[in-house]
Amino acid sequence: MKKLSSAEEEAMQAVWKTGRGFIKDFMDSMEGPKPPYTTLASTLKSLERKGFLKSEKLGNAYRYSTKINESEYKKRFVSSFVSDYFKNSYKDLVAFFANEKKISPQELKEVIDLIEKSKS
Repeated sequence: MKKLSSAEEEAMQAVWKTGRGFIKDFMDSMEGPKPPYTTLASTLKSLERKGFLKSEKLGNAYRYSTKINESEYKKRFVSSFVSDYFKNSYKDLVAFFANEKKISPQELKEVIDLIEKSKS
């Protein structure tokens, strides 16, 4: 799965946050500067064509809902990212962050604890 563009990701975040809704609902849930209404409408249509959203026409408007939930998107994206940049090695991914000093020893211990808890 390819990573979404920043505009697509922002739109999906609004849809995931709001749930099923209309363009105005998603605009209202967005933080910071909001894209123009027509831009968001185009982005949502594009996400529908790509299989991320589905819509139903109600009167003159479309109500959108997700076809892919946020955790599924993250799982697919991270798997693709690790495959593309770290040859499918999560160990190399963690080592990269450790070498770049982006993860502390305490955080690493917390990750190890999570792994050990999931085994039992």
